[in-house]
Amino acid sequence: MDERLTRWRGTDSTPVQLARTVPTPPTSVLQRLVLIVAVLSAFVAFLDGTVITVALPAITRELGGGLVTQQWVMDAYLITLGSIILLAGSLSDVFGRKKVLFWGLVGFGVSSLICAIAPTSGVLIGARAVQGVAGALLVPSSLALILSTFSGPAQAKAIGSWTAWTSTAFLAGPLIGGLLVDLVSWRLVFAINVVPIAVTLFFLARLPHDKPAAEGSRVDVLGAVLGIVGLGLPVFALIEQSNFGWTSPVILIPAVVGAVSFVLFIVHERRTAQPMMPLSLFRVRNFSVGNVSTFFVYGALSLGTFLLAVFLQQVAGYSATLAGLSTLPTTIISIALSTQVGRLAGRFGSRFFMLVGPILSGTGFLLLLRITDSADYWTEVFPGIVVFGLGMTITVAPLTSAILGSIDQARAGIASAVNNAVSRVAGLIAVAAAGLIVGTNLDVAGFHRAAIVTGVLLIVGGVISGIGIVNPHPTDARAKAGTL
Repeated sequence: MDERLTRWRGTDSTPVQLARTVPTPPTSVLQRLVLIVAVLSAFVAFLDGTVITVALPAITRELGGGLVTQQWVMDAYLITLGSIILLAGSLSDVFGRKKVLFWGLVGFGVSSLICAIAPTSGVLIGARAVQGVAGALLVPSSLALILSTFSGPAQAKAIGSWTAWTSTAFLAGPLIGGLLVDLVSWRLVFAINVVPIAVTLFFLARLPHDKPAAEGSRVDVLGAVLGIVGLGLPVFALIEQSNFGWTSPVILIPAVVGAVSFVLFIVHERRTAQPMMPLSLFRVRNFSVGNVSTFFVYGALSLGTFLLAVFLQQVAGYSATLAGLSTLPTTIISIALSTQVGRLAGRFGSRFFMLVGPILSGTGFLLLLRITDSADYWTEVFPGIVVFGLGMTITVAPLTSAILGSIDQARAGIASAVNNAVSRVAGLIAVAAAGLIVGTNLDVAGFHRAAIVTGVLLIVGGVISGIGIVNPHPTDARAKAGTL
């Protein structure tokens, strides 16, 4: 064992410390363990965010509560996830990725079991809120773990693998949820989380201890409070405005308080010595441009996939399982190609992929303008889904690499959290605006309008990337990879 540690980590007698300072070969066991842990951790969080959508009718049939219960089963998760995610990124940087991942996995597992056995809708909603907190701990830390372990082209390839599987969770969630609901019970949608969580904890225990934080590092408590309020209350207002209207005090007060808190958060972050979210991140061109592109791309993704799933079930008469199966080609393409796309982006830079991918995805959604009320799958749905899936596969790994690869590893957690917060807020805004686009009842004309908006948003995201993203100079790339 000692000889193997020497080959991996050098000749010092303190292998854990050396693992932090000496680059690990791309084929090492350590890097494979890190990738497994990162993928599984994020997979659970992404899957649970989408798998629930097709289970909502079955939940209310058993627990009651109607539409209100359905909304809050979704919203409780989204509100806590969106409001906590910046704090979670900061915690990852201060206390270590491994420690934060551990508590996120444990919290997610316990809350999932409570969801699975919930006797009432109130218990289920409360457990979903806890799931959101735990989920916020998982995604930034999983990406930060990759960024602190891999470098150069190997990092881009690892992000490609992470993207392939997490995108699979996002896109396959409705299919998995539909199968579990139709064949077994909605409760298994939550209970099944325990299996990947247990496997992830097993591998997590075999990773080295976290690198000690920089001396004097601490959590920015005031910034955390302002950030939570500044993100959480506007998210609540966006979700609930369709029920109460923008002029209702139930919406207006949280929106105003949240907006003021977010402004105060920015002011505080500019002045404090150890900010939770260093604003200097946004002076990095690829980080700022990439997040603007993220806003358009993920807003479009949330709007388009949400309305497609609803349309296929409510208008075209697809079952929950068939509606989930309709996006299966996208999942297959993502699994097959994301790692290769990540490798190519690491070699040639992300700019070309971030230009072409969103434009191709937008073209795929424009092809869905052929859909009629019968939505024949092979002639009206399948071609657009394939083009959309290919475009998203070309986009996501290079987008993540460009944004996070431009940031110092010590701030990888908060950088990942910011990018995830942008994508979540973009999705919430897009879904909240769905009613304005499709009208009071979703029909063929309404879906066509949504397809046009989705396609345009994706194309805009691609144009922004093509103009603003800068590929690293080959000399810089080689130096970062440790070859100079």
